[in-house]
Amino acid sequence: MKIGRNTVPRTAIAASDEDTIVVRGHDLCRDLIGKVSFTGHFFLMLTGRQATARELAVLDATLVAIAEHGLVPSVQASRMTFAAAPDALQGAVAAGILGCGSVILGASETAGRLFHEVESRMREGASLDDAAREVAKAWREAGRPIAGYGHPQHKRRDPRVDALFAVAREHGVDARFVEIAEAVERAIPPIIGKDLKLNVSAAIPAVLLGIGFPLASLRGVPILARTAGLIAHLAEELDAPIGFALSYQAARDSQYTGAMPEGVSLRRP
Repeated sequence: MKIGRNTVPRTAIAASDEDTIVVRGHDLCRDLIGKVSFTGHFFLMLTGRQATARELAVLDATLVAIAEHGLVPSVQASRMTFAAAPDALQGAVAAGILGCGSVILGASETAGRLFHEVESRMREGASLDDAAREVAKAWREAGRPIAGYGHPQHKRRDPRVDALFAVAREHGVDARFVEIAEAVERAIPPIIGKDLKLNVSAAIPAVLLGIGFPLASLRGVPILARTAGLIAHLAEELDAPIGFALSYQAARDSQYTGAMPEGVSLRRP
C-alpha cells in the first residue's frame, strides 16, 4: 500500500448529514433498508454498484458455504477467549478473526492469485492444461503453497465444491476460473505426488472471479462469513460453555519435553 500525498481524507462509500445517510450514491433509508439483502449491501459497499441476480446468488452461496466449519482453531480461540472474558463479545470475535492467514480463511485469496496467474499465461498463448501445469510447478518449486486442494476429511472432493459450481452453472456464470481450478487439480498429482482434490477454498475464488469479484478482496469473503459463524458459536458458548473444556483438554494432552530440575518429576493427573 502506497503512502499517498493527500492531506484531506476522502471516501466514496458513505456520507451523512442531520437528515440523510448516503451509501454509494443511494439514500440508505429510502433506497436500501428493506430493499436489499445484507449480501447485496456488502457487494454495493465493496464495488460501488448493485449486484445483479447472478452475482448476488453466487456471492450468497459462497458466504453460506464457508460460514461454519466446526471447532477449527479460530473457533476454539474465540470460545476460549469468551470463556475468559464473557463481557467482551467483540474481543472473542476478534480473537477468531485474527487467525485469518494463509492456512485458515486466507487460502481463497491465495488460490485466486494462482488462478489469475494461470489465466495470464493462457492470454500469452499457453493451453489451459499447460498453463495450469507450469504455474503449479513454478509455485511448488518456489515453496509457495498450492492452496485450495486437499482436505483432511473430504478425500474424494469437498462436497461444497460441486454445490458451488452447480450454483455458478445455474446462473450462467463465466466458467473460465472453474475450468482453471479443475485444470490445476489435474496438474497436481505428478507435481506433488499426491492426488489432492479441490476444496471449498479454491471453489470460492473459482466462482467469485467468474462474476468479476475483486481479487484483492477475496479474503474478505471468508472473514465476513466466519464472523457470522463465530457469533453463533459464542451464543452457544453462553448456554453450553466449552471454552474451559477446550483449554483443559489442551493442558491434559500436552507433553512437556524440556529439561527438568534435578530430583524433580512431574506426575500426570
